[in-house]
Amino acid sequence: MRRAAYTLFFILTCLLTSCGVSKGHFKLEGRILHINQGELYVYSLDGGTIGMDTIKIQGGRFAYEIPLKEKAILMLVFPNFSQQPIFAQSGKSVEISADASKLKEMKVTGTKDNQLMTSFRQEIENASPPQAKHYAEQFIKDHPTSQVGTYLVQKYFIQDPQPDYTKAMNLTGLMLRAQGKNGTLVRIREKISSLEATQTGRQLPRFKATDMNGGAVTSTTLARSPYAMIIVWATWNDESQQMLRQVNAFRRRSGGKLQVVSISIDASRQDCTNSLKNDTISWPNIWDGQMLENKTLLKLGLTDVPDNLLLKRGRVIARGIKISQINSQLKKLVK
Repeated sequence: MRRAAYTLFFILTCLLTSCGVSKGHFKLEGRILHINQGELYVYSLDGGTIGMDTIKIQGGRFAYEIPLKEKAILMLVFPNFSQQPIFAQSGKSVEISADASKLKEMKVTGTKDNQLMTSFRQEIENASPPQAKHYAEQFIKDHPTSQVGTYLVQKYFIQDPQPDYTKAMNLTGLMLRAQGKNGTLVRIREKISSLEATQTGRQLPRFKATDMNGGAVTSTTLARSPYAMIIVWATWNDESQQMLRQVNAFRRRSGGKLQVVSISIDASRQDCTNSLKNDTISWPNIWDGQMLENKTLLKLGLTDVPDNLLLKRGRVIARGIKISQINSQLKKLVK
């Protein structure tokens, strides 16, 4: 009888450890060549987790475990600020194998969706942007129930420099029909509607928000200014911080002719405050700790970091301006 009990205990132990992590949790671990010590950042693309976490790399390895009830898309931010998606599930564990000098070749194993994403990454390794977009569309059609499609439709058809909102609506509709209820896909469709409302030539949608000092920020006040700019940024995104500094320097040179409002998607209010103070930025900054779920962000269809809208008397005249084009675009307008 005792031997049978020991045998049962051993079998149960093996079953539990083979899963890698208990139900209600998700574990991410791995190794990165050419990074002995450092930090990774992780946040959720679809609200599956709250805020941003730091993952410590020691001896080239790292491990990260979080409570998780529903599926979530986690974005892993590397030291060079590039980002890669991880598809998280309750009770699952995945392992990453990467080379810091070749992050596009990163391999993720442990779940079907992460393995599908690894295969997709390999397929587009040498593809041109139009080819990559074609592969993304075909992937979604071939795997309409996969979490990966939710990420791909945002990356290739919404956040792309040349977005295709019609195709994005069609593809999300295809996935919704295959998956049934999916709150993330419903929110993406709402986001597409917001993006269409802020296309070049459209009047900025009406909104009202509160900045970090308690001041009101509204579409009406922005419309009163000859030129205004709305910028999305985060302390962990170097390009967005450079954008803030460039616009701040231009604004000073122009004698304040350009009105600026920024929206921070930082999880930490203190990090946001310190960064603005260090760069002597005093314009209104909107922050609510909701990161990419910020209401103003969603209302204006701003989907990326960095991202921006350039306005003339409240009408959108440009959006998603690259950092290399900021100064030349502004000089043409504000003389």
